[in-house]
Amino acid sequence: MCTVTILFRPGHAWPLVLAANRDERLDRAWDPPGEWWPDRPGVIAGRDRSGGGTWMGINGQGVVATVLNRQGSLGPAPGKRSRGELPLMALEHKTAAAAAAAMTRLDAGQWRGFNMVLADATGAVFLRGAGQGHPHAFPLEPGVHMVTAHDPNDLESPRVAKHLPRFQAAAAPEPGDWTAWTAILADRSGDAGEQINVEPRAGFGTVCSSLVALPSGGAPVWLFAAGAPHVAVFHSAFRT
Repeated sequence: MCTVTILFRPGHAWPLVLAANRDERLDRAWDPPGEWWPDRPGVIAGRDRSGGGTWMGINGQGVVATVLNRQGSLGPAPGKRSRGELPLMALEHKTAAAAAAAMTRLDAGQWRGFNMVLADATGAVFLRGAGQGHPHAFPLEPGVHMVTAHDPNDLESPRVAKHLPRFQAAAAPEPGDWTAWTAILADRSGDAGEQINVEPRAGFGTVCSSLVALPSGGAPVWLFAAGAPHVAVFHSAFRT
């Protein structure tokens, strides 16, 4: 179960801020964000070596796309496509709204259950793919939101119940100061269901972390930690 936290604050110089911890099997190989797909110029994303897709990426227009599993849908399944291709499909579009509209036309039955967060500087959209029918899109209102394997801000998720109030009370991050949010992302307190930075157990745990800020004008910021965020250092995902 991964975690994506979003802060949408219209009118701010950095109206959209996103933080994410990726939880995965520790033996599942992956590559840090890069331009891994020659047929998708301008797309920078982490690469899952098993499925060839990604869990999170950004395109040249400043659209961010992430994908998470729904409850009870961890791992691949026979006859189902890799969910890692969904962010790449979304990043073919110039705005988060256009990406969301395109994704809702898909046959969700081709994939196991999934959640997605699509965002740009104008806002964020949550998508739910229930494994049948079409995905449904829900624009996120201004404020702080947490997405796990549940719907946004669902307090039935122990992780959301523990950490959403902390994110809401924390000092809002700025591109030069993420201290309050990184402290939460790095926290390993609580039981297995509550942990946002999951301790390795049964070959599974938090494997990397991201901090993204989308400006009202100018270049986005993406800081990436290639490991659990209590030990790994955040560096720019944009190679120079």
